[in-house]
Formats: sequence, C-alpha cells, structure tokens
Amino acid sequence: MTRIIAGAAGSLTLTVPDRGTRPTSDRVRESLFGALDAAGAIPGARVLDLYAGSGALGLEALSRGAASADLVEKAAAAADVTERNARTVARAVPGATVRVHRLSADAFLQSTTLRFDLVFLDPPYDLDDTALAQTLGAVGDAAEDGALVIVERAARSTEPVVPGALAPLRSKRYGDTALWWFERVDR
Repeated sequence: MTRIIAGAAGSLTLTVPDRGTRPTSDRVRESLFGALDAAGAIPGARVLDLYAGSGALGLEALSRGAASADLVEKAAAAADVTERNARTVARAVPGATVRVHRLSADAFLQSTTLRFDLVFLDPPYDLDDTALAQTLGAVGDAAEDGALVIVERAARSTEPVVPGALAPLRSKRYGDTALWWFERVDR
C-alpha cells in the first residue's frame, strides 16, 4: 500500500499500477521529504515528477504545500492510475494545480515551456546511463536556477552523469534504493 505521508492529503491511500513500476517506499519518501521540508524546498514549488508511476512523489509534494505538480507518465495503464491518484489528492488540496502528461519524459521536456523548482526522476532501472544523462540535460533546461533535482535509482547503479547545469549536492542509500540530489546552477 502506498499513501500520502503528510500534509493536507496526509494518510490518503494511492493506487499503484499493477506492473511496470516500482513505487518509492514510504521509508525513502519520509526521509526524502523530511530533508526537503527542512530545506524549505516545498512551499509554493512548481514540481515535476518524471516517470511518475503512481504519482506518489509529485502528489506528496502537492500535499505538503507545493503550488503545482506536473506528473509525466507514458505507460497507458500507469498514466490511468496517476490520473485517478491526482484527482483524489486534488480534492484534498484546494487551489493546487495538478496535471498528468501522457508522454515520455524526453518528449515532455522537449515540448514544455514551464519551469520547475523541484524535479523528481525515478526512471526504470533498465534506462541506461546515456539515456538518463540526456534526460538530465533537458531537465537542466526546464529547471529554474536553484531548483533541486532528485534522481532515484537502484543502489547498485552508477552515479548519474549530469550536464554542467546541474551540480551534485549529495547522495544517500536506503537498502536497494539510492537518491542523488543535484541543484540547477547558473551556467
């Protein structure tokens, strides 16, 4: 079971796609969002959740005070689940904006004119390092200066290669999961 941990939609249960995704565990989300809360990164943020799956990361941020969340998921079955979860959370968070985009991460990044303050990437484990680096390059173009970019991958993965627009901040391992934090810096 996946749920919203805290905020206006706290304790709401989220549906998880039957297959093809791996939801971020509650333990990892609690640690991640504790750190984001401590950094003051969530209130009023424009959030982008790439490879959204259930949408749990973007919707957790929305519940905790983000102004908007754009959830990007290309797999049809997962996007259906993401839309249902987005509607559920939106009812609990009046005034917040949530949009689900049925596109690949790269197609969304190439077509958007929106800019984001907080970006989550939880790509499929089989996405190779070159493809991830390409996506991170496009994220750098869609992120505001000072934006935080969080990449979730298997702990056995190599550290993501990032373009000059993203500076590494830290990394943390949680069992089989690793999070890498980057900041969008002035070029």
